[in-house]
Amino acid sequence: MQTHLADFIRNTPEGREADAILRSCVHCGFCLATCPTYRLLGDELDSPRGRIYLIKQVLEGEPAGAATRLHLDRCLTCRSCETTCPSGVQYGHLLDIGRSLVERGARRGRVERWQRALLRLVLPRAALFNPLLKLAQALRPFLPGGLRRAVPRRALPSSWPATQHARRMLLLDGCVQPGLAPNINAAAARVLDRLGISLVRAPRAGCCGALSYHLNAQEEGLDTMRRNIDAWWPHIENGAEAVVATASGCGVTVKEYGHLLRFDPLYAEKAARVSAAARDISEILAAEKDRLAGLLHSSPEGDKRDAKLAFHAPCTLQHGQKITGVAEEMLELAGFQLTEVPDAHLCCGSAGAYSMLQKGISGQLRADRIAALESGGPASIATANIGCLMHLRQGTQRPVRHWVELLDERLIPLPNRM
Repeated sequence: MQTHLADFIRNTPEGREADAILRSCVHCGFCLATCPTYRLLGDELDSPRGRIYLIKQVLEGEPAGAATRLHLDRCLTCRSCETTCPSGVQYGHLLDIGRSLVERGARRGRVERWQRALLRLVLPRAALFNPLLKLAQALRPFLPGGLRRAVPRRALPSSWPATQHARRMLLLDGCVQPGLAPNINAAAARVLDRLGISLVRAPRAGCCGALSYHLNAQEEGLDTMRRNIDAWWPHIENGAEAVVATASGCGVTVKEYGHLLRFDPLYAEKAARVSAAARDISEILAAEKDRLAGLLHSSPEGDKRDAKLAFHAPCTLQHGQKITGVAEEMLELAGFQLTEVPDAHLCCGSAGAYSMLQKGISGQLRADRIAALESGGPASIATANIGCLMHLRQGTQRPVRHWVELLDERLIPLPNRM
């Protein structure tokens, strides 16, 4: 693709990156077939190729309007197009650049601005989010049906093993997950404990920064990333092997800290090292597969129908981190029978805050995913990201859980010690 970037952006780091990405696009259109919004809406401006043209126009000096912003807002950033693209176009990075420019050039209305500011204020801060969640859970019986389904029942934290092993890894605790589903991280800690690895928390670490960054408050998001690096750094220097994410959406973001902070003279080197250390929990367990196999029940107890399981691979796992088939292999190791899921590459419509900002599109994508996941008659559904988990739960009567919780429940109990 030929480009003629405007003077205001041409010689900036963002301009040089955007120019290289634009020039790598050959207009082939392969991305259209795997884009959830294009498949749903049929408008090429709601496809990766169409959005690339819109961003190119802005970079070349065309004014950004509300229509351009709408088409960029509708993108889920699922990055399925990156998996499909034969030219390796880094669409996600280009979209971040384009959205930032459009946000500055096409001012939102007051309601939209307040809505986004409220999401950025509450969701990343456990001190605000958790009390509000508990209030909503207390009021849950009195809420209307749709809102009641959106509020999960209260879950109590489960046991966390003591730090006792020479091998240590850091946990990316996340923002909403500890409040919504506190057993996920505890289950990961118990599984790793049985493998001789202690999973430890860094008290000052929290939200990965993705929420603010992808809501176009990019400097706010980068500050959150710097805070996490500061919290993890003493542990990394003291021998922590990895930064482990149980939420794939957080994991893909931490793996990009090095890219996002590459021009920060104080944090570039540390960010690159943190990104190199970032691992999804599936990667850690796959590396210990042989030992893990000896710790698991190889066949389920009770009704074998309960072992039928549909796995939803989050976009941030399969397209963002390029991890495919690993969690599924671990589940099969534990005796689960995975059902066939048609169009398994497609997004469920969660996409971080997307499900709250684009409810119509998000709801249709969820309905389509639920139909695909339930088509094989599973007893339950598993996934690898808290956003997908909460979103899918609102569309099905089947249990939806994080896959590491299921693995934890299949651990052979330790013998009683006298």
